[in-house]
Amino acid sequence: MQYRIRSIDTVRGLIMVIMALDHVRDFFHISAFTADPLNPEATSGILFFTRWITHFCAPSFMLLSGISAYLSGQNKSARTTSSFLIKRGFWLILVEIVFMTFAFSFDITYKTIFLAVLWALGTSMISLGLLIRFLSPKAILAVGLILIFGHNLLDYVKVAPNSVPDILLSIFLTGAGKFYPRGDGGNIAFLYVILPWAGIMMSGYGLGSIFKRSFPVEQRRKLLLITGAVSIFLFVALRLLNGYGDPSHWIVQKEGFRTFLSFMNVSKYPPSLLFTLMTLGPVLILLAFTENTENRLAKFFTVYGKVPFFFFMLHFYVIHLFTMIAVLSSGYTWQQATDDKLFFKFRPFDFGYELGWVYLIWIAIVLALYFPCKWFGDYRAREKKWWLSYL
Repeated sequence: MQYRIRSIDTVRGLIMVIMALDHVRDFFHISAFTADPLNPEATSGILFFTRWITHFCAPSFMLLSGISAYLSGQNKSARTTSSFLIKRGFWLILVEIVFMTFAFSFDITYKTIFLAVLWALGTSMISLGLLIRFLSPKAILAVGLILIFGHNLLDYVKVAPNSVPDILLSIFLTGAGKFYPRGDGGNIAFLYVILPWAGIMMSGYGLGSIFKRSFPVEQRRKLLLITGAVSIFLFVALRLLNGYGDPSHWIVQKEGFRTFLSFMNVSKYPPSLLFTLMTLGPVLILLAFTENTENRLAKFFTVYGKVPFFFFMLHFYVIHLFTMIAVLSSGYTWQQATDDKLFFKFRPFDFGYELGWVYLIWIAIVLALYFPCKWFGDYRAREKKWWLSYL
């Protein structure tokens, strides 16, 4: 099974490195807090695709987590696998609230609690863990596909704003990032909905059966290529129809290139059907082509892919610490850098650099974290301790 895990780790490592680019852009790009990089009418091509390429990260990670859950549970009972996923899901939610909220904000008062990627990952694991107790992998795959292909039907459902149905739909299915008061003067920001992301993880779990050791390699490669190609075809066909599958329709712009940007600008919050098809189609094809890849580049990405949680946590703190140093070194006072109006402390709205510098900072941070990730990956492989499975 090692070569299969290697291919999964290689792709996961690639998307983790790409993910870091978006987070560096958030903290260091001059217009990250004042302009939409995906606005086809105002953005530049390189800025658009700097943001757009990172769309592949979250759905890929959800899919690969589902596949990994299936593979790790092959020699365990359904109850054992279910119990582990549920416990790890709650652990990730706790980490999101306590450690990642602070990594985002550097706010010791926790005025805003951010529920983002780890929230989505944790709630998806809990959902998958519950289904494993009652359904087969094929049935779970079917549930996942129903969620992926069907949740955009709710785009046509209208409920009273801020009513109980509106809040529940927003948290579980339709939310595009909403802030709700906690009652103590603070807020909870639900940035990622639950079920559309869970559907991707469930689909990955169902797909995991083709990664079994007994499954023929060429048949698996063929299935991945066909499924990936069909996903891309469906994305293009449905997007051309400009109807079902995404709440944001593309619009003809003054220039053909900007019309193309509008065509490619699909909704991540929540992940629409077209967003999922657009991102996972190429990832499935990439999985097919990287199964037996052993070149230096693949080995480089695998280092990060073996320790995704470690890299995810560490890179956020490193990025924010570097931002704090850069801001205070740029002449901002402590009061300006920690103003109550700032969601992210030490990240004033008018701070930042041009995109070229953002890329250099991104490369420097990724390279700086290579050896810590390699050390931790070797440590995990050497020390078979139960708590390491939660990291």
